[in-house]
Amino acid sequence: MATTDEVRIVPANESTFEELQAILGERGSGHRCQCQRYKLAPGESFGAVPIEVRAERLREQTDCGNPSSDATSGLVAYLNDTPVAWCAIEPRPAYVGLVRTFKVPWEGRAEDRSDPGVWALTCLFTRMGFRRRGLSRELAKAAVDFARSRGAHAVEAYPMTTTRAIDEELHVGTCTSFAGAGFSEVSRPTARRAVMRINLL
Repeated sequence: MATTDEVRIVPANESTFEELQAILGERGSGHRCQCQRYKLAPGESFGAVPIEVRAERLREQTDCGNPSSDATSGLVAYLNDTPVAWCAIEPRPAYVGLVRTFKVPWEGRAEDRSDPGVWALTCLFTRMGFRRRGLSRELAKAAVDFARSRGAHAVEAYPMTTTRAIDEELHVGTCTSFAGAGFSEVSRPTARRAVMRINLL
């Protein structure tokens, strides 16, 4: 989907699930979350859904290993053929937990929460040992192209407002990464979170 001399970015269904898991690691926030924080159904609690179940849900959502699939929920980046980074990108209503959330991203905004033309980039996760190389920025750019090609009229992200975020928070990305990909800040729903957006029409 996007390629430089070293970095190649593809829809997650063109990767294997083993490669995606190599990015998320065997411990830490990526491994624990499996990008399910905003995917929980009403009435589900994060702690009550085992990691194995979260991982299986991510496998289904990405359709990893099925390159002919028309549906996938993210992108995978490779550096010299090593899987190194992942981002979650889908129509915003697909994140049922995000739609239910009170402050982020809704505080102070009049938004149609059901609008499928607004896509949300909820996770930018780089594998340990490959951070601070600009991979998040490249993934964010590729995610915008990915959403545009599927009819999105805007893409949003919800990064931390400081680069001093603890490891548990880094998966949402930083304002710097998104600004470098062309996003602009539209609101600050909390002291530590921003809403950044790029309009495509």
